[in-house]
Amino acid sequence: MPKVIRTLISGAFALSIAVPLASAQQAAPGTDPTAPVTSQKLSKEQKKKMGKALKELDRQYKEWLNEDVVYIISPDERTAFLQLATNEEREQFIEQFWLRRSSNPDLPDNDFKEEHYRRIAYANEHYASGIPGWKTDRGRIYIIWGPADEVDSHPTGGTYDRPMDEGGGSTTTYPWEMWRYRYLEGLGNNVELEFVDPTGSGEYHLTMDPGEKDALLHVPGAGLSLMESMGMASKADRFTRSDGMTMPRSMGGTPSSLNEFTRLELYAKVQQAPPVKFKDLESLVTSRVVRDQVHFTWRTDFLKVTNDTVLVPVTVQIPNNQLSFQAKEGVHSATMNIFGRVTTLTGRVVQTFEDAVSRDFPDSLFQQSLKLQSIYQKAVPLRPGLYRLDLVIKDVQSGNVGVVNTRLAVHQYEDAKLDSSSLILADQIEHVPAKQIGAGQFVLGSSKVRPRLEGDFTTADKLGIYMQVYNLKADDTTHKSNASFQYTVRKGEQQVLQFKETSADMKQVGDQVTIERLLPLATLAPGKYTLEINATDSNTNQTITRSAEFTVKEPTASQVKSAANAAPGR
Repeated sequence: MPKVIRTLISGAFALSIAVPLASAQQAAPGTDPTAPVTSQKLSKEQKKKMGKALKELDRQYKEWLNEDVVYIISPDERTAFLQLATNEEREQFIEQFWLRRSSNPDLPDNDFKEEHYRRIAYANEHYASGIPGWKTDRGRIYIIWGPADEVDSHPTGGTYDRPMDEGGGSTTTYPWEMWRYRYLEGLGNNVELEFVDPTGSGEYHLTMDPGEKDALLHVPGAGLSLMESMGMASKADRFTRSDGMTMPRSMGGTPSSLNEFTRLELYAKVQQAPPVKFKDLESLVTSRVVRDQVHFTWRTDFLKVTNDTVLVPVTVQIPNNQLSFQAKEGVHSATMNIFGRVTTLTGRVVQTFEDAVSRDFPDSLFQQSLKLQSIYQKAVPLRPGLYRLDLVIKDVQSGNVGVVNTRLAVHQYEDAKLDSSSLILADQIEHVPAKQIGAGQFVLGSSKVRPRLEGDFTTADKLGIYMQVYNLKADDTTHKSNASFQYTVRKGEQQVLQFKETSADMKQVGDQVTIERLLPLATLAPGKYTLEINATDSNTNQTITRSAEFTVKEPTASQVKSAANAAPGR
């Protein structure tokens, strides 16, 4: 990745962490997703509500809670999550959850999160045994604590010479593994964990009893310990021990590491969520003041490709006066780096895009250009669902950065239900050559559609209207669809313009109709307006309504002059 883009991404994350604050302040008292998580005692009624909340969670949140972070989320965090009321609050909570554990929240990629998902993938690949690897005991320990410093593996079992603290003597074992950690936080030094597979199925379970791996445990006179072979103890004594172990007694007594209460404590603690290392970052994350140096507008639109794929054009618009221009040989030039990333709620990167965009103006047009906007678009295909969108713009000359971090809900298009794409108001709609269809910025199908993000037009402009309508039903006799489209323009409550057309007028009688119109605005007085489109499928009597707001202003002097020069006879 180029250095400039790495710098850009780093700036994105440094600025992004304060974005959720505004919406978090609207959360109900006690359910702020960005507030420090504190321990609370729950009543029976609260527990009942939490159980209901868990059942009603959207699938992606339920999977995140019960699968992705089930081993590392603390009970208090789980309680707090289940008390959140909206999906936006849950998204903020998830972001804060990972930031609390990151060693450096200023970096674009959360090191803790990346390592966590790497461990899940490793566990699924190496520890699966009829159930996913992450559900096994070895998978759980690996996900929580990472790889052991030493692994003593015996995948086929076999002859085992017991150490003296386990009673000595030789026996035969089931498949087993010993994992040794030199240090685990909260557990101490030289932590040893033993896993046994007594069924030979490949599913090793964590055991507290070193004697459980003994395959000859229930065979009389076989696999005797040193004391048993000398007649100083009976093998039957192994089943009468008060500490629950079946390990033979040693001549020197039981070491402290095998003490009943030590083993119980280790067994319980090693399966708990590890402590959050960077709790101090929580207050830092929720109180950092961020200054966006480059201000820009953006929008996302949705167009159906298939039932499982939606094309999402992401459009960014930057005022030219936000950029730093450098003059050279009569030309003023500015360059901006644009970075975008779409991730799932669990942090998996789905799409990224990055481009360097240059703007060049000669001396004669430079001052006028500062009143204009630069626009960029990238269309990405996504599956329906909920995502996070990060957008970053960096002005190369000044180093100034602008950031947007937002929720991206990709619409689900259903069969047999009348639906539509976004309603796009554009300042340019034109057909493109055949070789450019479906490719390039602003190209939707066979047309170039350039959105006017702020919705500002003048009386000298034409209002571009673009919308796709889906799932029109064909008549059983004619095998053609029959749809009507009513366009209404209102200023406040007053209707100022209305007209209607049909799919037959548009010569589009399939199950999809594309609306492409340029509406002259010369007859509209300056002010704020609303465009409303009612699309009706006459064969099913289904109707959908889409609307968008726009503003009409007086044209600038340069626009009036340009129009006059273009008039006939001039």
